[in-house]
Amino acid sequence: MYCLVRGGALVWRFWVSEGFWPPAEVFSKGGNGGCGLVRRGHWPRLGPCLFVMNKPLLRVSEVACARGGLTVLEGISFDVHAGTALILRGPNGSGKTTLLRTLAGLQTAVAGEVSVADETIAYAGHADGLKGTLTVAENLSFWASLFGFGAITPALGAFELSGLADRAAQSLSAGQKRRLGLARMLVTGRPVWLLDEPTVSLDVSAVALFGEAVKRHLAGGGVAVIATHIDLGIEAEVLDLSAFRAVAPRGGAFDEAFI
Repeated sequence: MYCLVRGGALVWRFWVSEGFWPPAEVFSKGGNGGCGLVRRGHWPRLGPCLFVMNKPLLRVSEVACARGGLTVLEGISFDVHAGTALILRGPNGSGKTTLLRTLAGLQTAVAGEVSVADETIAYAGHADGLKGTLTVAENLSFWASLFGFGAITPALGAFELSGLADRAAQSLSAGQKRRLGLARMLVTGRPVWLLDEPTVSLDVSAVALFGEAVKRHLAGGGVAVIATHIDLGIEAEVLDLSAFRAVAPRGGAFDEAFI
């Protein structure tokens, strides 16, 4: 969230995506009384202003989450500040997917609180979310229109899909489908990205493309929470979920599938 400040007074709160800033002269991190990101510029009819990003964009406080009626994680707390990323680690079945789904609001937390502004999350799970009979461009246009975002050309270019724009999604390779699925994130205009094993099916060059997309998103003031064991080449905090694993109940079956 950005706060438009003029003469020490709050004028307007708003979200902004990379490339949609008003004309500005200075962009800096730190040294701003803990405000985070500050951009100095002009807003039409208001004159000189400061555009201040509040933080954190995502706060998790003592969260516990469950799968299949059983609590699998508990006591999780962290903040994700503007321009930063958090990498979730842990062995299979440690609860990475369950936590991401809880953060995304796809399931409720058993305990604790997830604090994030409305209409700010973009979630990419294991499925690519594509319509096979639509072309690459048509799929992206659908998601762009759903989120009220216009241009798809930057997203096509970021994942080297421009040459495939007119190809039906059903005829793409697994890696190409994954690149298209990830390109959806760029047309949401949302600052909080939640990604579950995003590099599955990607080759080395495509992983690099994704890493660069995340870097640009962070540079624009967004945040990312990513479940992955792959080095994405980005600066990020790492949270190992093994330390937050809930104790399984005794005397019953415990199904760890997809947690």
